[in-house]
Amino acid sequence: MNQDIAVVIGASGAIGKAVVNEKLKHNMHVIAVSRSPVNIKHPYMTMYECDYSAQSILTIAERIGRIYPKVRSITVCNGVLHTHENMPEKKIESFNNDYFATLLHVNTTIPFSWLQAFMPYLVSTETPCVFTALSARIGSISDNKLGGWYSYRASKAALNMLFKTASIELARRKCNAKLMLFHPGTTDSELSKPFQSNVPSSKLFTPAFVAEQLNKFEQNREFNHEVDFIDWQGKPISW
Repeated sequence: MNQDIAVVIGASGAIGKAVVNEKLKHNMHVIAVSRSPVNIKHPYMTMYECDYSAQSILTIAERIGRIYPKVRSITVCNGVLHTHENMPEKKIESFNNDYFATLLHVNTTIPFSWLQAFMPYLVSTETPCVFTALSARIGSISDNKLGGWYSYRASKAALNMLFKTASIELARRKCNAKLMLFHPGTTDSELSKPFQSNVPSSKLFTPAFVAEQLNKFEQNREFNHEVDFIDWQGKPISW
């Protein structure tokens, strides 16, 4: 297969599905990974269902790395902010161990597990590959001026630290990979729905716009062994 390959993980969510469509629009062959089927039919899309267990992640990553030699981008779109039982905490007394564990698993462990699973491919490929995870400005420690949202902030800050640390290792191992943490802004999705009433219409982005920006920045990364933590405008976010 001579086509460039784009792997999109969490492909059935609002942003993930939009990223799939954006990659297809640029004539890439898309490997869509999701817990449930993605409602897109296209000759250049291959679907893998994943339950996000450690073994499932390892198996799918190994299969993709073995079958597809020219993976140009791996984009992890998994994320959670609220559950049926819990909303972001406004005070310390609202902190809940189970809610915190859920957000850490989805927002931190799963994206990093995909990076871990793709390492055998990334250390051996000659094809430059951008590996992106969705982060958030709220995960910036230096930018935290408002407080609150303890679990979500911590899960994104932990993700940022893992990727920052990984970038140092990738440089030492001379991996042909670029790490990117992307803050999409407030996107019209299930994740942001309970909070959209407080967002100006000009700051509530469509998934298609976010996907277009994300893809644009994946295409123009500098492979300098640094991790880029940027927003939807391409502007750097402080750690």
